[in-house]
Amino acid sequence: MNSELYLADLEAKPAALATLADALAAGGLFEGLPADVRRVLFLGMGSSRYAAGVAALRLRAAGIDAYADYASAAASYPAGPETLVVPISATGTSRETLDAVARYAGGPSFVAALTNHPGSALAQAADLVVPMHAGEERGGVSCRTFQHTLALLLALEAHLTGDGRDLAGLVRRGAEASADLLDRREEWLPLTLELLDGPDGVYTIAPVERLSSAEQSALMFREGPRRPADACETGDWAHVDVYLTKTLDYRALLFRGSGYEDQAMDWVRQRGSTVVTVGGDLVGGDLLDGDLRDATAAIRYTHDGDADVALLTETLVAELVAAHWWSAVS
Repeated sequence: MNSELYLADLEAKPAALATLADALAAGGLFEGLPADVRRVLFLGMGSSRYAAGVAALRLRAAGIDAYADYASAAASYPAGPETLVVPISATGTSRETLDAVARYAGGPSFVAALTNHPGSALAQAADLVVPMHAGEERGGVSCRTFQHTLALLLALEAHLTGDGRDLAGLVRRGAEASADLLDRREEWLPLTLELLDGPDGVYTIAPVERLSSAEQSALMFREGPRRPADACETGDWAHVDVYLTKTLDYRALLFRGSGYEDQAMDWVRQRGSTVVTVGGDLVGGDLLDGDLRDATAAIRYTHDGDADVALLTETLVAELVAAHWWSAVS
């Protein structure tokens, strides 16, 4: 793991997304999937499972039985011809994921693997391999592969539901949004570094539809600069994390888009906690000049009113903060 190479990996996000957009426009990534899929089982660990959790929720909302499981679980859904198994591993070598896939490979379930290494052991065990097109992550941290996993899972959703929207166009907007955050980082990053630099860690908050953003962001703070960090869903915050604002120097990164933001901010106002928001208002909440009232600072970017662009883009804020903190201690 290398902090300078990690930053370079982040700076290459727009170009890598453009490559993925071209692959999506060319089509064929999901050709060969069975036509009678009734259940989707995602398997993964870490960032892969974070992304899969969002994908499973979206598929359930579309009427498809879907679940994101820890690959380390001793057992999950039994194999069956109507169950599509989707293991996810950027390296294709995750021990837990390989062990889980072994229960399905060669059986009645179709296995479609998402990996950044089409020649990996995971790819060899699959009936279909969907390459991530993320390029080499020389910093040793899953950042572009996480972003590309989300994009490909949106494409899988569109394939399974018959949604004919322009996924390549969405990914290109994600590239533009990422480029905007990178190009303007001197405007927002110094203050964000200062505001989130507290003695009790960083807390990341996101709506359930994009919970992966909070989970991945917290992981980036832990993995690179090795700082305490934890993730929470916005609505659940008032039931599980509110207690921390009374005893800690509570500093949070809040990703906009939940109908329960104001509930959380009521406690923040009372206890003087520090909250940096990311993105625009997606639900018509309590606004002041377009931003969440009483937030300490707000970070905006191109296309941030589109929830799917936000899903693909917003973790870059935490990743850049983590990169600078990591560089300072390397």
